Amino acid sequence: MLFDKIKRAGRVAVVLTVVLAPGAHAETLADALVSAYKSSGLLAQNQALLRAADEDVAAARAALKPVVRWTADITQTLGQGRSSSTSFDSDSLDVTGSLIAELLLYDFGASSLNIEATKETVLATRQALISVEQQILLRAVEAYNGVIEAKEFVSLRQNNVRLLQQELRAAQNRFEVGEVTRTDVALAEAQLAEARSGLATSQGDLVAAVEEFRNATGRAPGNLEATRSLPKIEANVDTAKAFALRRHPDLRAVQHQVSAAELSIRTAQAQQRPTISAQGSATLSSDLESSDYTSSASIGIVAGGPIYSGGLLSSAVRSAQAQRDATRGNLHTVLRNVEQSVGNAYAQLRAARASLAASEEQVRSARIAFEGIREEAKLGARTTLDVLDAEQSLLDAGASQIAAQTLLHNAAYAVLSSTGQLTARDLRLPVQLYDVTEYYNLVKDSPTARSKQGAQLDRVLKRLQKN
Repeated sequence: MLFDKIKRAGRVAVVLTVVLAPGAHAETLADALVSAYKSSGLLAQNQALLRAADEDVAAARAALKPVVRWTADITQTLGQGRSSSTSFDSDSLDVTGSLIAELLLYDFGASSLNIEATKETVLATRQALISVEQQILLRAVEAYNGVIEAKEFVSLRQNNVRLLQQELRAAQNRFEVGEVTRTDVALAEAQLAEARSGLATSQGDLVAAVEEFRNATGRAPGNLEATRSLPKIEANVDTAKAFALRRHPDLRAVQHQVSAAELSIRTAQAQQRPTISAQGSATLSSDLESSDYTSSASIGIVAGGPIYSGGLLSSAVRSAQAQRDATRGNLHTVLRNVEQSVGNAYAQLRAARASLAASEEQVRSARIAFEGIREEAKLGARTTLDVLDAEQSLLDAGASQIAAQTLLHNAAYAVLSSTGQLTARDLRLPVQLYDVTEYYNLVKDSPTARSKQGAQLDRVLKRLQKN
């Protein structure tokens, strides 16, 4: 039976040995997902962007900490002096050094609000990282199923070519004894040529599928094992939509962006108000010519604020308000997109299930029809064209079943992605998960390079760079 033979077919002799890496054991979908998670440059890029956002919190916190700085200068004074009886040179070489300390005491909450805004940005960036992770894993799923589908198409086409070669030989033998005409032989030859063309196309598709797998996972595919079971998903679409509105990383990211925009408005408004700071300084000056030196120290409270800035501060407030309005508009757009993606994913899943059930029935019926017509042809009740048409129908049915199986598995994982559940954590992949809080906890208090926390931070950075 054609389709049974296809399903039992072994490794394709030429193309598989060229494009598929040999493997001692079957490779599962989980293996491919682990490789995709570990090797993704896009994931590493967004992890680095998250660390950059973490540093923004450290920079914002630094505004509330003391600032200590130093200055030094050397001044050469040139000139002449004159008394009532003589004249003299008054050149001098002065060296001055100062140590200055400043501390912000009160700024009407501008710095604190800025810190909270950067924290919201960090949370939004974490959700963006999850979204990227979902994209990477979904691409790996589709690449994995794509290779399996392409291999099965190659097997199907090769088996079809083999059977058509048999049909051609049978037609030639029957032509030699006068049972059929030269037209029947020509029909078999044309069908065989078309099958060889389809095989070449399928082999090219397999090469392309392997390259996609290599790009998605960072390596060539091994002996891929067909996925037998679907992931567990919510049966009710409305329940899945409600879950997605609470969980989907795209939506949660925009929610944090809206919060950050609101805080940015309050920050801009607070920056229109005065600031109060404490300042202290110590200065030492020395004349290198006379070896004399003087020292002084001061401490005080400084208050200041804008009186007129040409409308700059008011413009900053309006700009922040416009950004807030834009982010709110994006929130509504993303919310609708999330709902739509869930609905689309479930619709595709239902269609894939129906298509697979129909294609299985189509294969069963086409197989029975092909076997019956071929037996009838041996008795002279059917023509060669009838046999070739029946065989083509069986081929088309087998191709439909393969495509439906791939569509079903891709659709199931697309449902997980649409609800925010296609992550390494949710899938329980055996990988070292990226800890989004580790780096943040080390930098959030603005550690210096020479502090204990700074040394620990250096070790973390070295480990990340090594990975």
